[in-house]
Amino acid sequence: MSQKPYKYCQSCSMPLSKDPNGGGTEADGSLSPRFCSFCYADGRFTAPDMTVDDMRLLVKNKVKEMGFPGFLASFFTLSIPNLERWKTK
Repeated sequence: MSQKPYKYCQSCSMPLSKDPNGGGTEADGSLSPRFCSFCYADGRFTAPDMTVDDMRLLVKNKVKEMGFPGFLASFFTLSIPNLERWKTK
């Protein structure tokens, strides 16, 4: 069964094209088509106990570190609860 290609990490919403490692890895070492290397490695989430609110705060702070204003950083986190990782929670 082939999976549809994703443009954004389905955990943090980072553009997968910006991942310096090309994406996260599955347990067999293959690249994950859904998650970035910051969120997913070896077939597991790197922070399995993280909540959607934790992720939104982490992303907001990271975007602000990159020089974006707070209101824009908040805007970038609006879609996170709709990503695949969080939809089932």
